[in-house]
Amino acid sequence: MTRIIRGAALLAAAVLALTACGGGGGDDPLSGGGGGGGAIVVGGADFPESGLLGEIYAQALEAKGVKVERKFGIGSREVYFNQVKNGGIQVFPEYTGALLAYVDKNDPASSSEEVTAALKRKLPPELEILTPSRAENKDTLAVTKETADKYKLTTIEDLKPVAKDFVVGGPPEFKTRKQGIVGLEQVYGLKFKEFKSLDTAGPITVANLKKGQIQAANLFSTDAAIKKNGFVTLADPKNVFGAQNVVPLVYKSKVNGTVRDALNAVSAKLTTEGLLEMNAEMSENKTDPATVAKDWLSKNGLA
Repeated sequence: MTRIIRGAALLAAAVLALTACGGGGGDDPLSGGGGGGGAIVVGGADFPESGLLGEIYAQALEAKGVKVERKFGIGSREVYFNQVKNGGIQVFPEYTGALLAYVDKNDPASSSEEVTAALKRKLPPELEILTPSRAENKDTLAVTKETADKYKLTTIEDLKPVAKDFVVGGPPEFKTRKQGIVGLEQVYGLKFKEFKSLDTAGPITVANLKKGQIQAANLFSTDAAIKKNGFVTLADPKNVFGAQNVVPLVYKSKVNGTVRDALNAVSAKLTTEGLLEMNAEMSENKTDPATVAKDWLSKNGLA
């Protein structure tokens, strides 16, 4: 997923971010070891949703009496993965498909069950994923409600009769990726009228969809713009875009049953719609992630 799998170009900035959030007093942010005084260190990457999920995990653990240290805004997977592997961070919110692509870019798994099984086989022995949630942040094709109603669109398969008249918008790489136009043609047999190169699920793409300059857009499933504009995301029954379930990645030897149970309880309640609503709350109302996390945990009986 474009927003989740980040390139090496971010590495230097990510190291600086990790240094900034790793505490003071001579701590080496790239060394192993846990939090001070036996605390569980909960991490988060450098985009708002990851920080929110990290805060949800942290508060859920604190509600069970677990001492927590937060290290959010770390940056790319190239940096934080090794931190978890070395035990410097013990809990990290991850996305199953993106994590599998990092561990083994050639693995063909696509469904939630296949991706989860592959991760359990292929993660380093120090690491483990706990129970994946139903929540996913993945690439989608989105249309306006008017378009969905007019053509009775609920799944990507439903586009087949009308694709020849549709312009699809997305980032440049969407045109050449299997998790994009190439896969949509190979798997669903879709041949669109045109592909329009825009930004990465950003304001330009959203504006083009709203104005009817494109009829379908590549957006992320938990993007606040979907809820704000009433867009309809089309189901992907053949898994062109692959599973991206939110899941806790943990350092095995430093998480006990209390930690595991608390994190699995979060996963049991977390949904894509719930995550979308929380992202919208942060984006539209500028609500602090800690407050959003607290409210969600309270509503779900986890705090």
